[in-house]
Amino acid sequence: MTRPERAIDLDEALNRFDELWSPRIVTRVNGYDVRVAKVAGEHVWHRHPDTDEFFLVLHGEVSIALRDGPEGEERTVDLHTGSVFVVPRGVEHCPRSASGASLMLFEPSGTSSVGQPQGPVPEHVDATTGHPLG
Repeated sequence: MTRPERAIDLDEALNRFDELWSPRIVTRVNGYDVRVAKVAGEHVWHRHPDTDEFFLVLHGEVSIALRDGPEGEERTVDLHTGSVFVVPRGVEHCPRSASGASLMLFEPSGTSSVGQPQGPVPEHVDATTGHPLG
């Protein structure tokens, strides 16, 4: 993928697809994908052993459950439009959105959206390294 020659309107990019949990690569910078995704319901518990995961909520609300306490205790971080959160590498997490949301993600190119899943990946979840925006 080459860098775009024009500015990218993120709302326009999000209007180009409907699939949930199926990120689209809008550009790349310094070996990282800049991805947008539409989400609703629950993703899958997973971890990324070699990289942090950056979330920016563009629209809506997202909760990220984390198992990062002693003995794997869970906590939840609630994000709203404009919120940013970084899940540290190796931390098991599960994003979810009750009413739907759109996200921007920064991940090293080639990073799977489900990292190392902690169980079976449901059919509605696209275990991908990102799709070209097209």
